[in-house]
Amino acid sequence: MVSAYAPQTGQDEEIKRRFWKDLDEVVRGFPHSEKLFLGGNFNGHIGTSARGYDDVHGGFGFGDKNEGGTALLDFVRAFNLVIANFSFQKREEHLVTFRSMRAKTQIDYLLSRKCDRRLCTDCKVIPSENLTTQHRLLVMDLEIKRKRRKRVVSGQPKIKWDTLNKDNAQELAERLRALGA
Repeated sequence: MVSAYAPQTGQDEEIKRRFWKDLDEVVRGFPHSEKLFLGGNFNGHIGTSARGYDDVHGGFGFGDKNEGGTALLDFVRAFNLVIANFSFQKREEHLVTFRSMRAKTQIDYLLSRKCDRRLCTDCKVIPSENLTTQHRLLVMDLEIKRKRRKRVVSGQPKIKWDTLNKDNAQELAERLRALGA
């Protein structure tokens, strides 16, 4: 799980470029065999339209896209990720992650690898839970199943004598006689 906080609008372009370069290095450091979930305040608006980004944008966003949103969409596509909170149709109150007296926007996102998109069963904003006075809590429900390892059996099969009863004993005796034992 990686948490990110992008530079705000109005910050120097060099600071923004360095943020994306550093985030690029962090994500490249995760082997493809590991699960990767990336969340944070990316300070970009992706908007409702998936135009041109249908492979990473589920179509259920809020507002209009801006330059910061385009940078995030390009990053998501470059690393074969998807935006989890755009994969589920929700009411506005479950989409808006930042609300002030003047604006309501969606700038917080949860990302995962495309190959792991089925693990995410839901993603939404909890309107009553404020992380700060303006940001709202964004949550992702995951269903991760552990693979059971099969026990390796070597040598002779184990005989379970405690399951032997009168009927089983007669059946076993008949099988042994048929084998000539």
